[in-house]
Amino acid sequence: MIVIIDYGLGNLASMSNMLHRIGMPTITSGDPTIIAKAEKLILPGVGSFDTGMTNLKVRDMIPILNKQVLENHIPILGVCLGMQLLSKRSKEGILPGLGWIDAETVRFNFGANYKRLKIPHMGWNTVKICKDTTLFKGIELAPRFYFVHSYHVICADEMGILTKTLHGYEFVSSIAYDNITGVQFHPEKSHKFGMNFLRNWALS
Repeated sequence: MIVIIDYGLGNLASMSNMLHRIGMPTITSGDPTIIAKAEKLILPGVGSFDTGMTNLKVRDMIPILNKQVLENHIPILGVCLGMQLLSKRSKEGILPGLGWIDAETVRFNFGANYKRLKIPHMGWNTVKICKDTTLFKGIELAPRFYFVHSYHVICADEMGILTKTLHGYEFVSSIAYDNITGVQFHPEKSHKFGMNFLRNWALS
């Protein structure tokens, strides 16, 4: 059973609809007892880092998430803000993140030479695959995904970086460390590319 974590942020219906389209039934829930029964978890997210962490805390989700991910090694997919919450901290706020990966979240900073580039990075962009992984199996050589974000993750351990994407400079657009996967793009909005990615993750 795949549980989409409802903590008040994220494209819950879009994610659920996309997974149902590829034959992967899900439950959307913020109930810790439901999360405790999950075989896989998805942490979506749209909004600010501190709001995300506050919502997880006030809903008393952090203890069961820590147990499921760190102790039971349940696979989890963080999407957009959900990926950023996996990190230790963010320049966007003051609250600590979940800290499951050795990373921090920073705002795009292009300097004076890239004033024409927009923040947030919004729209379709290609990802460059940096590491052999089944998550992009069956997806063409230059897969395209839909992005909407002003911040991105910087990883201390680059061994888990799956893809990078160019927007002014290369940033990390997906990661995988053991059972913890994160994508900065929105697979639920990325048509055939997102469908293939989610199917590969769900079946992995």
